[in-house]
Amino acid sequence: MSRPPALTLSIGMLAAATWLAGQASAQSANAPVAATAKPALERQEIRAQLTPRRYTTIAAEIGAKISRLTVAEGGSFRAGQVLVSFDCSLQQAQLQKAQAEFEGAEQTHKSNQRLVELNSIGQLEVELSRSALGKARAEVNANRAMLAKCSIAAPYSGRVAEQKVREQQYVQPGQALLDILDDSVLELEFLVPSSWLGWLRVGGGFQVEIDETHKTYPAKFIRIGARVDPVSQSVKVAAAIDGRFPELVAGMSGRVRVTPPAGR
Repeated sequence: MSRPPALTLSIGMLAAATWLAGQASAQSANAPVAATAKPALERQEIRAQLTPRRYTTIAAEIGAKISRLTVAEGGSFRAGQVLVSFDCSLQQAQLQKAQAEFEGAEQTHKSNQRLVELNSIGQLEVELSRSALGKARAEVNANRAMLAKCSIAAPYSGRVAEQKVREQQYVQPGQALLDILDDSVLELEFLVPSSWLGWLRVGGGFQVEIDETHKTYPAKFIRIGARVDPVSQSVKVAAAIDGRFPELVAGMSGRVRVTPPAGR
């Protein structure tokens, strides 16, 4: 008894489909295993921002009126240059008073030393005058220390990033006066794939393309982070612009261009 034509056609199609599926499975089994996907950081551009090597906020140590700000906002200064001067006429008068009291205590103590040699006074008076002399000397030193705070010198060479006060303004102890920064060397901090640790070295060079200037500048690695972030598979590094470029300013940002060695 012969099979119906429709049934014969269905069986043939099923056999063909089974054979094709087997061939696809065999090809998949023999195909090479795909390379492990790279970390996300390697698939995107690395960006960084220019930062000054050193920066700080200058604050007042005494309560006084500002008599002079020697460097305007954005201006440059040298290490040791006076940045802020205060009106310290009161502190100067207090120092003069303390010096006068010290001189009087010194004369009294010298007189007592001569008198005790003549048995005119007891040893107690000499000790008391010596104590008074020490107290007067301490007052002089304290007032000199206070007077030394009447001007603020730059801790290093750099520029004034922000001026927070004005001349003739009265300020309180601890009040912020100036933000200053050292822009002699501009640094970059950014993340790189942890797989780069096999070849990345301090002193290695690369290029950074700054958005604001549309130029490319040389840079070199100066620090490599001490640990790897296991989630992002990245490590923090620090670099510095290699050279002086007047057009570069802290806060600019750009694209880091690092070329791994061949075979990496």
